[in-house]
Amino acid sequence: MNSFEKVDLTNCDREPIHLLGAIQSPGFLIAVSSDWMISRVSSNIRDLLNHDPDQLIGCPLPDYVSAKLVHDLRNKLSYLIEPDMVERLYGREVGTSGQLFDIALHMSNGLIVIEMEPGSPAGNDGISSVRAMMSRLNRTKDMSTFYREGARQIRSLLGYDRVMVYKFAASGAGEVVAEACKPGIGNFLGLHYPASDIPLQARALYKRNLIRVIRNVEAEPISVVPVIDAAGQQLDLSLSVLRSVSPIHIEYLKNMGVAASLSISIIVDDELWGLFACHNYSPRSPTLERRTVCEQFAENFAMRLESRERRQAVEYERRARDISDQLLGAVASDETLLNDPDWLGDILTNAIPATGVGVWINGNYAFSGVTPPTEDFRRIVRALNGLAAGRVFTTDHIGGLIDGAEEFADRAAGMLAIPISRSPRDYVILFRSELKQSVRWAGDPHKPVSYGPNGPRLTPRESFAEWQEDVHGRAEPFTRTEQRVAETLRATLIEVVLRLADEAAAERRQSTARQEMLIAELNHRVRNILGVIRGLIRQSQPDSPEVKDFVKLVDGRIHALARAHNQITDDHWGPAPLNALIDAEAAAFAATRESAIIAEGEPVLLNPQAYSTMALVVHELVTNSTKYGSLSGTGEVYIDWSRNLTGDLEFTWREVGGPPVSPPKRKGFGTTIVNRSVPYDLGGRASIDYAVDGITAHFVIPARHVSRPQNHDIATITQPRRSVSSQQHIDTAHFGTKTVLLVEDSLIIALDAEDILNRFGASVFTASTPEAAHDILDSEQIDYAILDINLGDQTSFGVADRLRELAIPFFFASGYGEQANLPMDHRSTTVVQKPYTTHNLAKAIDDFTA
Repeated sequence: MNSFEKVDLTNCDREPIHLLGAIQSPGFLIAVSSDWMISRVSSNIRDLLNHDPDQLIGCPLPDYVSAKLVHDLRNKLSYLIEPDMVERLYGREVGTSGQLFDIALHMSNGLIVIEMEPGSPAGNDGISSVRAMMSRLNRTKDMSTFYREGARQIRSLLGYDRVMVYKFAASGAGEVVAEACKPGIGNFLGLHYPASDIPLQARALYKRNLIRVIRNVEAEPISVVPVIDAAGQQLDLSLSVLRSVSPIHIEYLKNMGVAASLSISIIVDDELWGLFACHNYSPRSPTLERRTVCEQFAENFAMRLESRERRQAVEYERRARDISDQLLGAVASDETLLNDPDWLGDILTNAIPATGVGVWINGNYAFSGVTPPTEDFRRIVRALNGLAAGRVFTTDHIGGLIDGAEEFADRAAGMLAIPISRSPRDYVILFRSELKQSVRWAGDPHKPVSYGPNGPRLTPRESFAEWQEDVHGRAEPFTRTEQRVAETLRATLIEVVLRLADEAAAERRQSTARQEMLIAELNHRVRNILGVIRGLIRQSQPDSPEVKDFVKLVDGRIHALARAHNQITDDHWGPAPLNALIDAEAAAFAATRESAIIAEGEPVLLNPQAYSTMALVVHELVTNSTKYGSLSGTGEVYIDWSRNLTGDLEFTWREVGGPPVSPPKRKGFGTTIVNRSVPYDLGGRASIDYAVDGITAHFVIPARHVSRPQNHDIATITQPRRSVSSQQHIDTAHFGTKTVLLVEDSLIIALDAEDILNRFGASVFTASTPEAAHDILDSEQIDYAILDINLGDQTSFGVADRLRELAIPFFFASGYGEQANLPMDHRSTTVVQKPYTTHNLAKAIDDFTA
């Protein structure tokens, strides 16, 4: 096995050249310039050209070799068009002894380097040899047989005692994956070698110079003279076929009992895949021609190897795509399978071998097979979240990612993490258990540094006795092909997750739409019921002033509940803003003194129960103030609210500038609402102080009823403000001469609306069906129309179409309010929310004249 220790090569920060400035024996070297003047020679050149080396330096080469050889060398020189090319001549006579030589020719820093070694007459058909060797290689069925046949062919051609196929792992360590040897010399198959056996500098040379030969470990190297030329440069022997090797490597081979060696590089995808490593236990010197045939075979072997590996990768990836399709098809028919780790584990481990699978989706996890403990799995996910997003991550040593991984290394030492989302980060993680097999190392890679005859270095191994090293804390690495397959599976899993997310989103949208429709229908019915109740109360009142006052009082309370209902159903029976409640009450019952209500407080929401309760409380406070308190004259009301340290809402009503106050002589229903609603319904507190200069009421609403709007920052928007409704006071004086068509299918609600319109001075024609409405339009001159959208099992949209043709202004009315579903032609038409009130009818009609 060719080996270079770390300190064998000088100038380790750059590509190594001229290792020793010497060549092997038997062999000769002549370096000439471009004008064929001799620049350097090997020190034994006298034996070839009968001249001392010093006499040859600076002399023309054609003076010492035949003109035909120079002619052939010039021809071969023209072939050297690539930087690391070497050309060869076989069976040529150089000196006068009649000895035939094989010649290698290459360029080195502008010099022409000519190397000669004893050869034989040319004429062997190397191409035919390689063709026969490749024919046997092509018949192999699997990779292990392919490797073994390659070793057999090299051994049959070169005759070495042992020929091995040596493969590099990703870590740099090597393994003997095939072997051909003569009987009785032991077996190296399956041996592993540490990465330091062939350091990076030596691997760089193996990529440039495909064949390295050592004929005899006992031979003395032959120096090249002069060592330094006139320019101060040594001769670069990186491409030399005769270059001598490190004495440390020679010592290494001697300790193995190897007398001669040869290595041939196997280059796949422009990278050093491995070597053919040849050992012989006696000196051996294959000819340059034989070595050239082996080099051609190795190049063809590498091409076949690359092709086979690619076919294997393509087949493997095709099978993975089939598995991806299977995964997609299965989840399409049963989406719950994605949450089944056993099923998912079976699918994925059929594509990428693993001993366990962990799934992490939306903070939930599930396991199949052999996996880390739950808490360690959480730590792994947290560590993954700190890495680059969106890429498959692999490691054969989880201990390099998190601390304490050695505690569960027997269950999970390596992993491949497939991210299947971005935020939150979800993963499918394949685990591999610790590599428990005993690796057969060719000598101890951890031997200490010592000093030998060649300086400080790792001492060459005294023997090649096998020893075992258990691999702790590491798993079998995931290959590049497996990582590519993982990327394919990642795309599939993301597609599955996105499809499920789309389906879930569609289901949520449908559910929301159904919920909105149900809430709208409920809201519509409640509003209609409240409208009917208000209509019944109004239509049932006699002429007695006391009863009229009572009816007005009850009507106000019902309307307060109706407004509260509208607010909390606008957000699907969700929390509603407190300031909207104050605005609505101020606009409805203190329209002439609305600007006298000054509110200050942070944005807060009240849940439906608290909102309805406070609507009645504020309504009673506003009504009482407009009758007897500060809003009955020129005074003002100050309202403020804030949350205390426990989150409860403290609400204060304070009147100033009104008439003198005295406590009520009797306890009416309104007083009961103010004093008892918040404590009884909400579990809070209430107090009222009837000071002479103005009433002060204080309420505490428990925190469970209070929330903060998500789109507000309380620290920055809590500002004093004057509560001003968007609904301004309406002047109804111009309604007196108008004729109104009212289309309403509820008699009680219609009577209530008629009374409001009559108070405006308008003449009203009422219809309960579309047909009746069309009859009125046929016979009467109509100025405005109010159309209830839903008329039993019909709608008023046909009437609306006719009104538009007649250019008669109209608006819709509905218990659905703004949620009413209008045709496209009427999307811009105003919709008044029922029940009808003086204000909303007057405002809608007033818009016609604005």
